[in-house]
Amino acid sequence: MKYTTDISNHTLEVKQSKFIAWLTPYDKYQETLQKLKNEHPKARHFVTAFRYLNEYDQVVEHSSDDGEPKGTSGKPSLMVLQGQELINCAVIIVRYFGGTKLGTGGLVRAYSDAVNLVINEAAFKEYKKETFVNIEIEYSDVRFIDYECEAFGVSVLEKSFECKTVYKIKADEKSMELFLQKVQRVVKTL
Repeated sequence: MKYTTDISNHTLEVKQSKFIAWLTPYDKYQETLQKLKNEHPKARHFVTAFRYLNEYDQVVEHSSDDGEPKGTSGKPSLMVLQGQELINCAVIIVRYFGGTKLGTGGLVRAYSDAVNLVINEAAFKEYKKETFVNIEIEYSDVRFIDYECEAFGVSVLEKSFECKTVYKIKADEKSMELFLQKVQRVVKTL
């Protein structure tokens, strides 16, 4: 599975109708949709589709035709996201009607093509399941742990220096395993 961290867009014109497709990380979806509605007040449709992983590692999917004939826009857009194995991503297609009706087949092709074109423009990263761990260390080991976190690609989400030094960290499962093996002599996992 792949995901994107940037917002990309591409415009497709079919028989004077414009299909402006935006690919966005899922966590920026609502903000991007609202911004596009403000920027394109004369657009006829804002077709959407998204896929993300919930806290139980289940794929949650949704699509909206936003007034287009049922099944001609949102579902084909979602199917492109599925076919490309994208996760934690959303696509928004802003449509300006050009005066010529495209028919159901024409709409399916236009929306699918618009999504494929914006996907071709985007940069992706390989999705790896992340794990979260709390560790306790002696204050004298802070520099060593900071160095090893950076070396193994472990993100430090939070540091606490109260009675004991506690880090909340995250990384993909393999990196976390290697990191914990390397620092096991100075770390107590909580």
